[in-house]
Amino acid sequence: MAKYIMKRLLHTLLVIIAISMIIFFAIRLTGDPVTVMFGAGEPTKEAVEQITEKLGLDKSLPEQYFIFMKDLVQFDLGVSYRSNQPVLDLILERAWPTFLLAMGGMVVAVLIAFPVGIISAVKKGKSVDIFGRIFSLIGISFPNFWLGIMLILIFSVSLKWLPASGFDSFSALILPSLTLGLILSGILARLIRSSMLDVLKMQYITTAKSKGIKDWVVIIKHAFRNALLPTVTFMGLQFGALLGGAVIVEQVFAWPGIGRLIVDAINQRDYPVVQGGVIVLAIVMVVVNLLVDLSYSIINPRIRTGRG
Repeated sequence: MAKYIMKRLLHTLLVIIAISMIIFFAIRLTGDPVTVMFGAGEPTKEAVEQITEKLGLDKSLPEQYFIFMKDLVQFDLGVSYRSNQPVLDLILERAWPTFLLAMGGMVVAVLIAFPVGIISAVKKGKSVDIFGRIFSLIGISFPNFWLGIMLILIFSVSLKWLPASGFDSFSALILPSLTLGLILSGILARLIRSSMLDVLKMQYITTAKSKGIKDWVVIIKHAFRNALLPTVTFMGLQFGALLGGAVIVEQVFAWPGIGRLIVDAINQRDYPVVQGGVIVLAIVMVVVNLLVDLSYSIINPRIRTGRG
Protein backbone atom coordinates (compact mmCIF):
# COMPACT_ATOMS: atom_id res chain seq x y z
CA MET A 1 0.00 0.00 0.00
CA ALA A 2 2.82 2.42 0.89
CA LYS A 3 4.51 1.77 -2.46
CA TYR A 4 1.27 2.45 -4.30
CA ILE A 5 0.73 5.72 -2.39
CA MET A 6 4.28 6.90 -3.11
CA LYS A 7 3.83 6.08 -6.78
CA ARG A 8 0.58 8.06 -6.94
CA LEU A 9 2.12 11.00 -5.05
CA LEU A 10 5.04 11.13 -7.49
CA HIS A 11 2.64 10.97 -10.42
CA THR A 12 0.57 13.80 -8.90
CA LEU A 13 3.66 15.95 -8.38
CA LEU A 14 4.68 15.52 -12.02
CA VAL A 15 1.17 16.41 -13.17
CA ILE A 16 1.17 19.58 -11.03
CA ILE A 17 4.53 20.64 -12.47
CA ALA A 18 3.27 20.04 -16.01
CA ILE A 19 0.07 21.97 -15.32
CA SER A 20 2.00 24.86 -13.78
CA MET A 21 4.17 25.09 -16.91
CA ILE A 22 1.15 25.05 -19.21
CA ILE A 23 -0.66 27.75 -17.22
CA PHE A 24 2.46 29.88 -16.80
CA PHE A 25 3.43 29.94 -20.47
CA ALA A 26 -0.14 29.96 -21.84
CA ILE A 27 -0.98 33.16 -19.97
CA ARG A 28 2.15 34.81 -21.35
CA LEU A 29 1.23 33.77 -24.89
CA THR A 30 -1.89 35.94 -24.65
CA GLY A 31 0.30 39.02 -25.01
CA ASP A 32 2.21 41.46 -22.89
CA PRO A 33 0.43 41.32 -19.51
CA VAL A 34 1.37 44.91 -18.69
CA THR A 35 -0.23 46.17 -21.90
CA VAL A 36 -3.29 44.02 -21.24
CA MET A 37 -3.61 45.40 -17.72
CA PHE A 38 -3.78 48.99 -18.88
CA GLY A 39 -6.26 48.12 -21.64
CA ALA A 40 -6.99 50.93 -24.05
CA GLY A 41 -5.21 53.49 -21.89
CA GLU A 42 -1.83 55.00 -22.63
CA PRO A 43 0.36 54.43 -19.56
CA THR A 44 3.51 56.41 -18.97
CA LYS A 45 6.89 54.80 -19.44
CA GLU A 46 7.50 54.97 -15.69
CA ALA A 47 4.21 53.17 -14.94
CA VAL A 48 5.03 50.41 -17.41
CA GLU A 49 8.50 49.95 -15.92
CA GLN A 50 7.09 49.91 -12.40
CA ILE A 51 4.51 47.18 -13.15
CA THR A 52 7.01 45.22 -15.22
CA GLU A 53 9.48 45.18 -12.34
CA LYS A 54 6.73 44.49 -9.78
CA LEU A 55 5.61 41.37 -11.66
CA GLY A 56 9.15 40.28 -12.42
CA LEU A 57 8.54 40.53 -16.16
CA ASP A 58 11.90 42.19 -16.74
CA LYS A 59 13.55 38.78 -16.28
CA SER A 60 13.79 35.94 -18.80
CA LEU A 61 10.95 33.39 -19.02
CA PRO A 62 12.97 30.57 -17.37
CA GLU A 63 13.83 32.91 -14.48
CA GLN A 64 10.20 33.98 -14.17
CA TYR A 65 9.04 30.37 -14.06
CA PHE A 66 11.64 29.44 -11.45
CA ILE A 67 10.54 32.37 -9.26
CA PHE A 68 6.91 31.46 -9.82
CA MET A 69 7.47 27.86 -8.71
CA LYS A 70 9.58 28.93 -5.72
CA ASP A 71 6.82 31.30 -4.59
CA LEU A 72 4.17 28.64 -5.26
CA VAL A 73 5.93 26.18 -2.96
CA GLN A 74 5.90 28.90 -0.29
CA PHE A 75 2.15 29.53 -0.91
CA ASP A 76 2.92 32.95 -2.35
CA LEU A 77 0.76 33.64 -5.42
CA GLY A 78 1.66 37.29 -5.74
CA VAL A 79 -0.33 40.46 -5.11
CA SER A 80 -3.44 41.65 -6.90
CA TYR A 81 -2.76 44.59 -9.16
CA ARG A 82 -6.20 46.08 -8.55
CA SER A 83 -6.76 45.60 -4.82
CA ASN A 84 -3.12 45.31 -3.73
CA GLN A 85 -4.10 42.26 -1.62
CA PRO A 86 -2.27 38.93 -1.61
CA VAL A 87 -3.80 36.66 -4.24
CA LEU A 88 -3.89 33.74 -1.81
CA ASP A 89 -5.99 35.77 0.63
CA LEU A 90 -8.47 36.63 -2.12
CA ILE A 91 -8.75 32.97 -3.11
CA LEU A 92 -9.18 31.79 0.48
CA GLU A 93 -12.00 34.31 0.95
CA ARG A 94 -13.82 32.68 -1.97
CA ALA A 95 -12.89 29.07 -1.12
CA TRP A 96 -15.68 28.48 1.40
CA PRO A 97 -18.52 29.66 -0.90
CA THR A 98 -17.07 27.53 -3.71
CA PHE A 99 -16.85 24.48 -1.44
CA LEU A 100 -20.42 24.99 -0.20
CA LEU A 101 -21.74 25.26 -3.74
CA ALA A 102 -19.87 22.13 -4.87
CA MET A 103 -21.08 20.19 -1.83
CA GLY A 104 -24.65 21.41 -2.36
CA GLY A 105 -24.60 20.33 -6.00
CA MET A 106 -23.14 16.93 -5.10
CA VAL A 107 -25.71 16.32 -2.33
CA VAL A 108 -28.59 17.13 -4.70
CA ALA A 109 -27.12 14.86 -7.37
CA VAL A 110 -26.66 11.93 -4.96
CA LEU A 111 -30.15 12.26 -3.45
CA ILE A 112 -31.70 12.15 -6.90
CA ALA A 113 -29.39 9.91 -8.91
CA PHE A 114 -28.95 7.02 -6.47
CA PRO A 115 -32.67 6.13 -6.16
CA VAL A 116 -33.32 6.77 -9.86
CA GLY A 117 -30.34 4.70 -11.00
CA ILE A 118 -31.00 1.78 -8.64
CA ILE A 119 -34.73 1.59 -9.34
CA SER A 120 -34.18 1.88 -13.10
CA ALA A 121 -31.75 -1.05 -13.02
CA VAL A 122 -33.96 -3.24 -10.82
CA LYS A 123 -37.08 -2.44 -12.89
CA LYS A 124 -35.32 -2.67 -16.25
CA GLY A 125 -37.66 -2.27 -19.21
CA LYS A 126 -40.63 -1.16 -17.12
CA SER A 127 -42.27 2.26 -17.06
CA VAL A 128 -40.22 3.46 -14.10
CA ASP A 129 -37.03 2.55 -15.98
CA ILE A 130 -38.20 4.45 -19.03
CA PHE A 131 -38.97 7.46 -16.85
CA GLY A 132 -35.52 7.23 -15.26
CA ARG A 133 -33.77 7.13 -18.62
CA ILE A 134 -35.80 10.09 -19.91
CA PHE A 135 -34.94 12.02 -16.74
CA SER A 136 -31.24 11.25 -17.24
CA LEU A 137 -31.35 12.36 -20.86
CA ILE A 138 -33.08 15.62 -19.96
CA GLY A 139 -30.60 16.26 -17.16
CA ILE A 140 -27.65 15.76 -19.50
CA SER A 141 -29.18 17.96 -22.22
CA PHE A 142 -29.99 21.08 -20.19
CA PRO A 143 -27.37 23.87 -20.24
CA ASN A 144 -26.68 24.93 -16.65
CA PHE A 145 -27.09 28.66 -17.37
CA TRP A 146 -30.55 28.07 -18.91
CA LEU A 147 -31.64 25.85 -16.02
CA GLY A 148 -30.40 28.43 -13.52
CA ILE A 149 -32.35 31.21 -15.20
CA MET A 150 -35.50 29.05 -15.32
CA LEU A 151 -35.21 28.25 -11.61
CA ILE A 152 -34.81 31.95 -10.83
CA LEU A 153 -37.89 32.83 -12.90
CA ILE A 154 -39.99 30.14 -11.21
CA PHE A 155 -38.89 30.17 -7.58
CA SER A 156 -37.63 33.75 -7.20
CA VAL A 157 -39.61 35.90 -9.61
CA SER A 158 -42.97 34.08 -9.83
CA LEU A 159 -43.31 32.23 -6.52
CA LYS A 160 -40.93 34.45 -4.50
CA TRP A 161 -39.91 31.46 -2.38
CA LEU A 162 -36.12 31.71 -2.71
CA PRO A 163 -33.59 34.49 -3.30
CA ALA A 164 -32.12 34.79 -6.79
CA SER A 165 -28.63 35.70 -5.61
CA GLY A 166 -26.50 36.38 -2.58
CA PHE A 167 -24.57 34.45 0.04
CA ASP A 168 -26.22 35.61 3.24
CA SER A 169 -28.46 32.63 4.06
CA PHE A 170 -28.95 28.90 3.51
CA SER A 171 -31.89 29.61 1.21
CA ALA A 172 -29.52 31.39 -1.19
CA LEU A 173 -27.64 28.11 -1.63
CA ILE A 174 -30.67 26.12 -2.76
CA LEU A 175 -31.14 27.34 -6.34
CA PRO A 176 -27.48 27.21 -7.44
CA SER A 177 -27.14 23.78 -5.80
CA LEU A 178 -30.23 22.55 -7.65
CA THR A 179 -28.81 23.91 -10.91
CA LEU A 180 -25.57 21.99 -10.52
CA GLY A 181 -27.13 18.91 -8.92
CA LEU A 182 -29.96 18.34 -11.41
CA ILE A 183 -27.57 18.32 -14.37
CA LEU A 184 -25.03 16.12 -12.61
CA SER A 185 -27.75 13.73 -11.41
CA GLY A 186 -28.66 12.85 -15.00
CA ILE A 187 -25.14 11.63 -15.77
CA LEU A 188 -24.75 9.95 -12.39
CA ALA A 189 -28.08 8.11 -12.64
CA ARG A 190 -27.09 6.64 -16.01
CA LEU A 191 -23.77 5.46 -14.60
CA ILE A 192 -25.40 3.86 -11.54
CA ARG A 193 -28.01 2.13 -13.70
CA SER A 194 -25.35 0.77 -16.06
CA SER A 195 -23.15 -0.44 -13.18
CA MET A 196 -26.09 -2.02 -11.38
CA LEU A 197 -27.19 -3.89 -14.51
CA ASP A 198 -23.69 -5.34 -14.90
CA VAL A 199 -23.56 -6.45 -11.27
CA LEU A 200 -27.08 -7.92 -11.24
CA LYS A 201 -25.99 -10.35 -13.95
CA MET A 202 -23.23 -11.80 -11.76
CA GLN A 203 -23.44 -15.35 -10.47
CA TYR A 204 -23.09 -14.39 -6.81
CA ILE A 205 -26.26 -12.26 -7.05
CA THR A 206 -28.20 -15.27 -8.32
CA THR A 207 -26.68 -17.41 -5.57
CA ALA A 208 -27.64 -14.88 -2.89
CA LYS A 209 -31.24 -14.82 -4.16
CA SER A 210 -31.39 -18.64 -4.24
CA LYS A 211 -30.44 -18.72 -0.56
CA GLY A 212 -33.64 -16.88 0.27
CA ILE A 213 -32.04 -13.52 1.10
CA LYS A 214 -34.52 -10.68 0.77
CA ASP A 215 -34.38 -8.83 -2.54
CA TRP A 216 -33.68 -5.42 -0.99
CA VAL A 217 -30.76 -6.89 1.01
CA VAL A 218 -29.28 -8.41 -2.16
CA ILE A 219 -29.73 -5.14 -4.06
CA ILE A 220 -28.31 -2.78 -1.43
CA LYS A 221 -25.74 -4.93 0.39
CA HIS A 222 -24.37 -6.96 -2.51
CA ALA A 223 -25.25 -5.39 -5.87
CA PHE A 224 -25.09 -1.69 -5.05
CA ARG A 225 -21.90 -2.03 -3.00
CA ASN A 226 -20.03 -3.48 -5.98
CA ALA A 227 -21.70 -1.15 -8.47
CA LEU A 228 -20.43 1.75 -6.38
CA LEU A 229 -16.81 1.28 -7.47
CA PRO A 230 -16.96 3.19 -10.80
CA THR A 231 -19.42 5.62 -9.25
CA VAL A 232 -16.92 6.64 -6.56
CA THR A 233 -14.37 7.54 -9.22
CA PHE A 234 -16.90 9.54 -11.21
CA MET A 235 -18.21 11.40 -8.15
CA GLY A 236 -14.71 12.32 -7.02
CA LEU A 237 -13.77 13.69 -10.42
CA GLN A 238 -17.07 15.53 -10.72
CA PHE A 239 -16.62 17.09 -7.29
CA GLY A 240 -13.27 18.43 -8.43
CA ALA A 241 -14.92 19.71 -11.58
CA LEU A 242 -17.66 21.39 -9.53
CA LEU A 243 -15.02 23.19 -7.45
CA GLY A 244 -13.44 24.67 -10.53
CA GLY A 245 -16.08 24.52 -13.20
CA ALA A 246 -19.11 26.23 -11.69
CA VAL A 247 -18.13 29.59 -13.17
CA ILE A 248 -21.30 30.07 -15.21
CA VAL A 249 -23.56 29.13 -12.30
CA GLU A 250 -21.66 31.51 -10.03
CA GLN A 251 -22.20 34.29 -12.56
CA VAL A 252 -25.93 33.56 -12.95
CA PHE A 253 -26.55 33.59 -9.18
CA ALA A 254 -23.91 36.23 -8.31
CA TRP A 255 -22.25 33.62 -6.11
CA PRO A 256 -18.95 34.85 -4.60
CA GLY A 257 -16.86 31.82 -5.55
CA ILE A 258 -13.37 31.35 -6.96
CA GLY A 259 -14.67 30.97 -10.51
CA ARG A 260 -16.36 34.35 -10.36
CA LEU A 261 -13.19 35.83 -8.85
CA ILE A 262 -11.22 34.66 -11.88
CA VAL A 263 -13.81 35.98 -14.34
CA ASP A 264 -13.81 39.38 -12.60
CA ALA A 265 -9.99 39.36 -12.64
CA ILE A 266 -10.02 38.68 -16.38
CA ASN A 267 -12.42 41.59 -16.96
CA GLN A 268 -10.27 43.83 -14.76
CA ARG A 269 -7.06 42.56 -16.37
CA ASP A 270 -5.72 41.54 -12.97
CA TYR A 271 -2.94 39.28 -14.21
CA PRO A 272 -1.68 37.87 -10.85
CA VAL A 273 -5.19 36.88 -9.71
CA VAL A 274 -5.94 35.09 -12.98
CA GLN A 275 -2.71 33.11 -12.82
CA GLY A 276 -3.05 32.31 -9.11
CA GLY A 277 -6.72 31.36 -9.32
CA VAL A 278 -6.27 29.04 -12.29
CA ILE A 279 -3.27 27.24 -10.78
CA VAL A 280 -5.07 26.75 -7.45
CA LEU A 281 -8.13 25.25 -9.14
CA ALA A 282 -5.92 23.00 -11.24
CA ILE A 283 -4.04 21.77 -8.16
CA VAL A 284 -7.32 21.16 -6.32
CA MET A 285 -8.61 19.00 -9.16
CA VAL A 286 -5.36 17.02 -9.29
CA VAL A 287 -5.41 16.46 -5.53
CA VAL A 288 -9.06 15.37 -5.65
CA ASN A 289 -8.12 12.95 -8.41
CA LEU A 290 -5.35 11.57 -6.17
CA LEU A 291 -7.76 11.08 -3.28
CA VAL A 292 -10.18 9.29 -5.60
CA ASP A 293 -7.41 6.94 -6.74
CA LEU A 294 -6.43 6.17 -3.15
CA SER A 295 -10.02 5.59 -2.05
CA TYR A 296 -10.61 3.37 -5.07
CA SER A 297 -7.60 1.26 -4.14
CA ILE A 298 -9.03 0.82 -0.64
CA ILE A 299 -12.42 -0.25 -1.98
CA ASN A 300 -10.82 -2.59 -4.53
CA PRO A 301 -7.40 -3.86 -3.29
CA ARG A 302 -6.65 -5.38 -6.70
CA ILE A 303 -6.07 -1.85 -8.05
CA ARG A 304 -2.96 -1.23 -5.94
CA THR A 305 -1.55 -4.67 -6.74
CA GLY A 306 -1.96 -4.11 -10.47
CA ARG A 307 -4.55 -6.88 -10.92
CA GLY A 308 -7.64 -4.64 -10.93
